[in-house]
Amino acid sequence: MGGQVRDRHTGTQGVAVIFTPTPLAGVWEIRPELREDERGAFARTSCNEEFAAHGLPAEWSQCSVSWNPRRGTLRGMHYQETPYGEHKLVRCTMGRVFDVAVDLRTDSSTRFAWHGLELSARNRAALYIPPGVAHGFLTLEDDCEVFYQIRESYRPGYARGVRWSDPTFGIEWPEIPVCISERDAGYPLVESFSELKI
Repeated sequence: MGGQVRDRHTGTQGVAVIFTPTPLAGVWEIRPELREDERGAFARTSCNEEFAAHGLPAEWSQCSVSWNPRRGTLRGMHYQETPYGEHKLVRCTMGRVFDVAVDLRTDSSTRFAWHGLELSARNRAALYIPPGVAHGFLTLEDDCEVFYQIRESYRPGYARGVRWSDPTFGIEWPEIPVCISERDAGYPLVESFSELKI
């Protein structure tokens, strides 16, 4: 994150949410600022006003959890095709995962670039992912839970994916996956798409 500006946006209770831009346009790392005392800590994780100040939505139509009992489980790389592209806010509420976003947008200067970071229950970081950006993660320990806030409703007919190991992206996963679904393992390589509908 060297050279990037962090925006500490303080809400009405004086508790800040820290927004850090990633190398992918429109993808943000979001961390709460903990207010600690002898009881423990309090933090703001989401606020309509603070998200709107960064041009991000904060109204979610659904929330989901993904529980993964085994280290080395890979889920991804998923996205939802237009006109139902998804805004996602993803955080790890139990364990640790390596979370990855891949830019698939045809009009983006960072098309096919990726960004990854560790999300964990300890660091409380979240990744905001806009439409046109595929998402996936690899569990770094047993018993990981990932919490999703999603703006659009899930549309099975528009659910799509790209291969986690596609050389076009060159994602540097920290470990070799040991558990992956047949569907995720069988997603096509980008070079085989006649048209990538985002």
